[in-house]
Formats: sequence, structure tokens, C-alpha cells
Amino acid sequence: MSMMDKAKDALSSDKGEQVSDKALDKGGDLADQKTGGDHDAQIDKGRDIADGKIGNQ
Repeated sequence: MSMMDKAKDALSSDKGEQVSDKALDKGGDLADQKTGGDHDAQIDKGRDIADGKIGNQ
């Protein structure tokens, strides 16, 4: 099994989903802080798209 397959398996588990959600939330919060909240809607949209790509929902 390749490293990429292992990473995909880990992210598709419930624990992996929780970890990826936490990381995406942290990144979104940091981006909101850096932009002063001026681009909140765009940041949230980007976070949701990323979660859809890597999450297991």
C-alpha cells in the first residue's frame, strides 16, 4: 500500500475526519484574523470546499 493510499484511508476514518475538520477550522480562523474578518464568507466557502474534497461526508 502506497503512502497516498494510507493517507486517504486515514482521512476517511472518523478520527481522520475530526482531525481534518479541526485543521480546516484552525486555518479558517487564522485567515479571518489576518484579513480582519473582511473576507469571512469567502474563507468559509473555501473551507467547506476543502472539507468536501478531503472529508468523508
